This record gives sequence, C-alpha cells and structure tokens, in this order.
Amino acid sequence: MTQVVVPVRYPLSDHSKATLATAIDIATDRDASLTVLHINQYQDGNRTTRAELKAAVEREFGHLENARYVVRSGLLVEETLLNEIVAENADIVVIGKKQAGRWRAMIRRLVDDPDIEHYLRDELDCDVVTAEP
Repeated sequence: MTQVVVPVRYPLSDHSKATLATAIDIATDRDASLTVLHINQYQDGNRTTRAELKAAVEREFGHLENARYVVRSGLLVEETLLNEIVAENADIVVIGKKQAGRWRAMIRRLVDDPDIEHYLRDELDCDVVTAEP
C-alpha cells in the first residue's frame, strides 16, 4: 500500500490545514495510508500528544480511514522528518510551501543542488508534493 506522510504544526495553522487537505486528497485518490506527523521541538518546550493531534485533525476533517497519528521529538524538524520518512518507508511526502524554503536551506548545506524533490527521490526513494495554501 502506498504510504503518504504529512508533517503539520499543532495547533493546526491555516498552512497546516491546507497541506493536510492536499495529503488527504492524495491518500484518498491512491487508496494510500496516511501518516500525520507533528514534531515537538526540544527547544520549544511544548509537548503535543498524539491524542491532541488526532482530535484536532478529526475536528477539522472528520474521521480519516487508514490514518495514523505520530508525534516525535527532535531538535531539528527537517532531520526528525527525514528519520520518520525512512522509518515509514514513505512513497509520498506532502509539505507546505513555507516548509519548502526550510528544506531548501537544509539541503543546500548537504549538497550543491537545493532541489528538494530530486534529493528526496534519489536519497529516500519518495516523491515530494508541495501544497499551496
């Protein structure tokens, strides 16, 4: 089964809602499983729970079939997300337009070409979809 991973902020921002809506559409169209991911940053001190994340998403979008809710903790959002993409064996990652800039900066530090889709496709064998707000 195709695996879609979508990182979101909590509480859900308008950008996170738009990104999540795109991910839900993709998962529905491809009969895929969906992992909704929130990353608690150590330095922020906020500790969102899986139950809080699930409740917020279901308030906004209703019950989602084949959805899994995951909360991880990390120092760098992008690094923690990469780890989750690998762990989930993701086929598709849906990121928001705002996140794309942060990804470019991180990848630019690793390689010369800041093409996120190319990097993730080559390194992790997944596609990246950038959601528009």
